[in-house]
Amino acid sequence: MKVSQFVATATTLITGAQVARCIPLEIDSPDSIKAAASTLAHDMMLYYNGNKTGGIPGNLPPPYYWWETGAMFGAMIDYWYYTGDATYNDVTTQAMLHQVGPNQDYMTPNQTKTEGNDDQAFWGLAAMSAAELNYPNPPGDQPQWLALAQAVFNTQAPRWDTTTCGGGLKWQIFPFNNGYNYKNSISNGCFFNLGARLARYTGNTTYSEWAEKTWDWMLSIKLIDKNYYVYDGSDDLINCTRLNRIQWTYNAGAMLLGAATMYNFTNGSAIWEQRTQSLLNATDVFFTADSGVMFEVACENVNRCNVDQQSFKAYLARWMAATTKAAPFTYDAIMARLKPSAVAAAQQCGGGDNGRTCGMKWPQNTTWDGSYGVGQQMAALEVVQSNLISQSRAPVTNTTGGTSKGDYSAGGNGDSTELDDHGSSKGDRVGAGFLTTIVLCIFAGVLWWMIID
Repeated sequence: MKVSQFVATATTLITGAQVARCIPLEIDSPDSIKAAASTLAHDMMLYYNGNKTGGIPGNLPPPYYWWETGAMFGAMIDYWYYTGDATYNDVTTQAMLHQVGPNQDYMTPNQTKTEGNDDQAFWGLAAMSAAELNYPNPPGDQPQWLALAQAVFNTQAPRWDTTTCGGGLKWQIFPFNNGYNYKNSISNGCFFNLGARLARYTGNTTYSEWAEKTWDWMLSIKLIDKNYYVYDGSDDLINCTRLNRIQWTYNAGAMLLGAATMYNFTNGSAIWEQRTQSLLNATDVFFTADSGVMFEVACENVNRCNVDQQSFKAYLARWMAATTKAAPFTYDAIMARLKPSAVAAAQQCGGGDNGRTCGMKWPQNTTWDGSYGVGQQMAALEVVQSNLISQSRAPVTNTTGGTSKGDYSAGGNGDSTELDDHGSSKGDRVGAGFLTTIVLCIFAGVLWWMIID
């Protein structure tokens, strides 16, 4: 899509007479939630043209980066899981497979200038969700969901960098990209999240050992502090001795689901129960004290959220809901936050000529805030549909009905044994490779990693 076409589409969404005040939502009615989710999914997919003539499957038009398309199709996999509506399955599968790259590991050559560890991870986590949720498998001659998730993990593990800060993943993969010297929570948090979920799905303790290692490292440099707040990152040029103490919803969400999955994998160990509960308690910073509605504390109230950041609440909502399945003791506390957030999000979806374009400021829900985009639509979709989690089946593993085929050598150099069918053994090795991430825009040229403790 040309920029002019994108602008025309966006203008259609946000201008003209409003025909409705918001998306109707009765939060205790599954049918109402599904109807609202259907509307939100439809309007989000209006931004996507990769399945149209001349489009590239798996790419959103500017101003969106490649990682957000992977995140968006993760939302569409969730949409199918929650609602049973397969309307978007073909376009989702097409996009997920088109972007795998020549080595089937989501390292696509045309994204070299922007792809970091977190970028790659968002695609890998979408594939992991597809495996866990028994989303329809690709044709047998195509890459499979579990193998794709393993390939992402296997390409990232060898990039664990012990030359500075005692370990950790860098934000960027390639040294010519800005942020190469930054070690951040979203790259390491997604790696932790993916490792925990692969361990649960396959039973392979190599993945859980990496998850433990990542947790310990983040704790050691205080990316996770004594209150379980998750900070954004640090600079390896100063050996991670100062932190960027900005808190983002998606950093907390990635760690929360990873910890909850480790609780599940370790059969309810006390240490992972305590960590999960403490991380959940620390998410209070992202919810208003009066109404319990989610907001992006670092940028929302000052109108400085960039395009990437406008989508971050989607991932906290996504991972909070998934946490209730991995660690059921969290259910009541999480739903006490997701329910009012969903109601507020639906009421904020009252803009544009269709009267339902979504804004970002959920706590200020009486009037559309004038913002619009994929991020706002996705965040509203995820928080609304997450309220169907109690009636949704638990994510599967290879011993509880999972059908996705894996490959322990995926993304590696062929020195690992291949998965037989979709099973695994604890003695199998995890392969090798390398990572990727988002190019986070930074406020007004400020270097986040110079913010000190």
